[in-house]
Amino acid sequence: MEKKCHSQITALTFCILLLLLYPYHARAHDVCIIGSGIGGASVAHFLRRYSEPQTIGQITVFERNGVVGGRMATVTIAGETFEAGGSILHPKNYHALNYTKYLNLKVKAPKHPDDPLSLGVWDGHKFVYKTLSSNSKLPIIQRIVSIANSVRMLLRYGAFSLFRMSIFVEVMLNQFLKYYEDFEARPVFESVEGMLKWAGLYNLTRRTLGEELVDAGLSTTLIQELVTVITRINYGQSVNISGLAGAVSLAGSGGGLWAVEGGNWQMAAGLINHSDVNLHLQEEIKSVSYLGDVYELNSTQGKSYNCQVTVVATPLDEINIIFNPKISVPPRKLQHTHATFVRGLLNPAYFGLGALSDIPELVGTIESADLPFSSIGVQKKHEKDITYKIFSREPLSDALLDEIFSVRVETIKINWGAYPHYHAPERYAPFILDGNHLYYVNAFENAASSMETSSVAAENIARLILSRLSGKVNCDSSNLKSVTSDPSKMNSEL
Repeated sequence: MEKKCHSQITALTFCILLLLLYPYHARAHDVCIIGSGIGGASVAHFLRRYSEPQTIGQITVFERNGVVGGRMATVTIAGETFEAGGSILHPKNYHALNYTKYLNLKVKAPKHPDDPLSLGVWDGHKFVYKTLSSNSKLPIIQRIVSIANSVRMLLRYGAFSLFRMSIFVEVMLNQFLKYYEDFEARPVFESVEGMLKWAGLYNLTRRTLGEELVDAGLSTTLIQELVTVITRINYGQSVNISGLAGAVSLAGSGGGLWAVEGGNWQMAAGLINHSDVNLHLQEEIKSVSYLGDVYELNSTQGKSYNCQVTVVATPLDEINIIFNPKISVPPRKLQHTHATFVRGLLNPAYFGLGALSDIPELVGTIESADLPFSSIGVQKKHEKDITYKIFSREPLSDALLDEIFSVRVETIKINWGAYPHYHAPERYAPFILDGNHLYYVNAFENAASSMETSSVAAENIARLILSRLSGKVNCDSSNLKSVTSDPSKMNSEL
């Protein structure tokens, strides 16, 4: 019995010595993430998914607001929920599709292709283009109206121009799909430039969308009207944005677009809930200091936190975090989009029309300094009135709203620092802000800004963190658990 006890003590002592002698770099690293939008939530998700428990320890997410989601948010009007921030997702947004399946979220069914699109292009004085519409619910009538509108669009903008625009977008999408390839074929990227060049997208950020589309053979009318309507709606800017941001914007106007029932913010909330995260709401980080082996984060609540890895997952452009040592990023201006929700009825006289039914469901605008709004779109038709969403570059005064609307029952105004103000050629902040373990997800936004591009950038940041922690910089991270190599099956892998 005494011999057996002595043997157990010896084994226990040996185990303790092994633990004490185990290399420091193999210990779990604590991670701090600043921002709980889709970028920050995705970093937490991929860190957990691609690593073992002994690699990543506590993940702490700091959110200065009272809810998660960042630039994904909803408003409620007349008991209905409407997207106020990031609104639409493309059928090839495979990370977002994976998230919804993984989190058991319900997807809003995309609009049927035969549903008639009621669209008008407004120049401030008249509709330069306007589709036909019908109140009939008969499928045959809807089909006829849809065909008639297709013919009208072909006659206005030209079949070859529309086809070339479609090809321009399709080429970009096929290149973007490279970011879903297997790890064996897809390296870890230490810079935005390297990430773009690898996929063949870098040159699209060197010239404007207008220049790219002229070279692609699109007509001037198509560029000045329909393309401009799309970029003003999706990015609040003209065709002077970079070619890649413009291509992403055009992709966001295609068919099969979808959203999460109840709000896209649920993707961020769900990923955080499933990633064993310590969430701090209403706590803003005011300083980040590198102390040689850890980062010290100090918050506006007077609290201090230490992490071996820190990830900034919010735009640095309009926040006042003090970094020590100082970091250097190219100056960047955010494009503010004002989303105004109005429950009421539009004023037909404002548009030079005789009846409310003559106003298209979506009013887009050309590029003109005289136009006070970028778009007005119907969100929901109620029994006696309608909920509209208006995008504008500047806040809309109540006096102006009373000109545009004959009836206003309820009004909600939201000011978003929504995306970068794009220009070409673009300059990029580094993914690694200090040469150590301070990372910046939103550096990729200067290429294009969307929920999916944030997710793609976040996945790369997670892989970059794990590769650098393991000392395997510029490797293919083949030791990490990979996703499927077939992008078409990405939405069923989780």
